[in-house]
Amino acid sequence: MDSSQRVRAILSFVHSADAGSFAGAARALGISSAAVSKNIAGLEKALGVRLMNRTTRTLNLTEEGNAFLRQARIALEALDAATDAVIAHRATPSGKVRISTSVGFGREQLAPALPGLLEKYPELAVEVDFDDRVVDLVQDGYDMALRGGRIADSSLVSRPVCQFNLVLVASPKYLGRYGVPRTPDELGRHRLLSRRFLGGRVSPWNFRAKDGSITTLNTESAVMTLSSPETLTQAAVAGAGIAEIGVHHAWRHLQAGQLKVLLSDSHHPGSFEMTLQYPHRALIAPRVRVAVEYLLETFAKLEELHVPLPTLKQYEA
Repeated sequence: MDSSQRVRAILSFVHSADAGSFAGAARALGISSAAVSKNIAGLEKALGVRLMNRTTRTLNLTEEGNAFLRQARIALEALDAATDAVIAHRATPSGKVRISTSVGFGREQLAPALPGLLEKYPELAVEVDFDDRVVDLVQDGYDMALRGGRIADSSLVSRPVCQFNLVLVASPKYLGRYGVPRTPDELGRHRLLSRRFLGGRVSPWNFRAKDGSITTLNTESAVMTLSSPETLTQAAVAGAGIAEIGVHHAWRHLQAGQLKVLLSDSHHPGSFEMTLQYPHRALIAPRVRVAVEYLLETFAKLEELHVPLPTLKQYEA
């Protein structure tokens, strides 16, 4: 039995099992009942087992028939998926892609990637909302969201973009005036710049002790508390104090000598990540699929999102 005959026979078998008769399978396939019977008989002969016990009124699967039916369904679903993939690849993705992202990541990383996306897929249109709040993708009608932080489990598909490591920094100007802290305890004598999240929580700073435990420095008494990490970075560059910011915010300022790293041996970089999330894996539209893959490939090439922590040692004060 060649491949084409095998596929026809498997289709006849699956439809017969579903319909409960050769006649029902024949109607579904647009062939005669005799052809269905012949196909299944040929399949049984090729396999060397009986798949069905049939009478004039009923069809009953044998134990081997039930096992074969499960595997046949998997094979047919794989064929359907392969066909759909080719059709989706050939079709020109078109339509609007709605994206939700934070102000900072949207401006610094997402926005520069969009012209390339639209050049590659000219039938696409992109709508982006720059908002630091967490949105409901389904209810609010977004196709995807770029979210940073500790990502909670959800029904959304989450694709990792990068690990968001934190670093303590200050400008050479500040350090020249107030000195370089050598231990976390010395931070109490410095001017601290802290971040307040949208929920009102002020972010504490964490440090690793020699015994492996984590100690926390409360930053409620900071001289400046800001909700925007980008503005926090600017304040540190201006010499206002010591700040804890994302490495991706600090990277170009470290390279330019505008910021120095502090206490890298003891400071805990956090467990934050950036993910690209979207609602449905199986039913994702071609316009969304190509946008997801293009953005992930682009973000993977951005140096500031993937700085190894040991590299920061060379920028230590």
